[in-house]
Amino acid sequence: MSELSKIAIIGGGLAGCECARKLSHAGVAVTIFEMKPEKYSPAHSYEGLAELVCSNSFRSDQPDAAVGILKQEMREMDSLVLEAAEATRVPAGKALAVNRELFSNYITKAITEDENITLVHKEITSLDAEELAEFDAVVLAAGPLASDALSESLAQAIDATHLYFYDAIAPIVTADSINMDIAFWGSRYNPEDTDYLNCALNEEEYHALREALIAGEKAPTKDFEKEIHFEGCMPIEALAERGEMTLAFGSFKPVGFTDPRTGERPFALVQLRTENLNKTMFNLVGCQTKLKYKEQDRIFRMIPGLENAEFVRYGSVHRNTYVNAPETLTTELALKNRPNIYLAGQITGVEGYVESAACGLWVGTLLAAKAKKLQLSEPPAETCLGGLLAHLRTEQKNFQPANVQFGLTPALNRKARKKERKALYAQRARETFTAWLEEQKETLDDCCL
Repeated sequence: MSELSKIAIIGGGLAGCECARKLSHAGVAVTIFEMKPEKYSPAHSYEGLAELVCSNSFRSDQPDAAVGILKQEMREMDSLVLEAAEATRVPAGKALAVNRELFSNYITKAITEDENITLVHKEITSLDAEELAEFDAVVLAAGPLASDALSESLAQAIDATHLYFYDAIAPIVTADSINMDIAFWGSRYNPEDTDYLNCALNEEEYHALREALIAGEKAPTKDFEKEIHFEGCMPIEALAERGEMTLAFGSFKPVGFTDPRTGERPFALVQLRTENLNKTMFNLVGCQTKLKYKEQDRIFRMIPGLENAEFVRYGSVHRNTYVNAPETLTTELALKNRPNIYLAGQITGVEGYVESAACGLWVGTLLAAKAKKLQLSEPPAETCLGGLLAHLRTEQKNFQPANVQFGLTPALNRKARKKERKALYAQRARETFTAWLEEQKETLDDCCL
């Protein structure tokens, strides 16, 4: 009998269901512990599995978009989530959107009718719960709103400083959309530093930006997020409201800088920190925000040097339980100090419906191969799935969840016009994934496809 003949999954969301179906196809007995309808998180209300809480959109289906390519990679790995999405699709232009209830019903039916999957409606409050004792491995796929008790158990299993409960995310822009005639390199007191770009503001520009931040339309705060306004998670617009010079004395402090255009210290300054090794993306330091996306487009482009900024991720401040994956997880997404416990979905440090499902799909595929004692190599970093997985093991000073994006994959290492790069990244990703599938065909066929 296989050493992984019985696996428990905590959570019946996108990642958990994706993982369970993949294991079932390998002949592994799976038990999903889902606390609904016995108990609901503050954000959930529907009894079915894989409930979509926020948007009903799985974002772009365009063949040159990173998320579109990730979805195609998932389809080729027999994704239950995308099977359900296609079956319950509603018109949404170039995006893949679904009817929420029909989508949940489809996945619930697929799971409950699978003879290898047992669905238990029970809350698991500890990684050491007696209900888990009989299983060879446990997959924690509890999502970004994992219960307090389960989160506390996870914190005890790892260094609690590596478990986060809130995201304070600043926008990220592409490097080649920054006006380098205005922005300049350097960190405070170290002009030779090339980890930061700086955008200087004069007095008039600073006050106009502050007023726009205060007046900008904000995304509504959900009931379960109302406790998030502590100092380390304060939205920039809330800081701006505190006083006329709060930002200039805080995250926009110009001390230690000289604007090369004027030879003088700026009135205020916005720093952009490099987001990846290739320096193709930059994070707007201190600009975490609850502004609506269209407002972020408008207001942050008021910063000199960002007038034509291309956003690859917008800012947000919201409840999200996740681990510092590079510090706490193995390359197989198991806890380093408890290797029979795997994590899947947003709790690993990926962001978004598609990314969470992709993570669950990969963990299920990996465990299916292990159950059959087969060797399975990870998708190369040039693929969108491989790039997302690489993010989870790349150490950073401030690890934060990431959506799939080409910036997570290696640089092209060739010159190309800006408008051609996305297509080149897309082409490389598709060709590399196709080659990987062919190389792993025998293993994938034997274990779960």
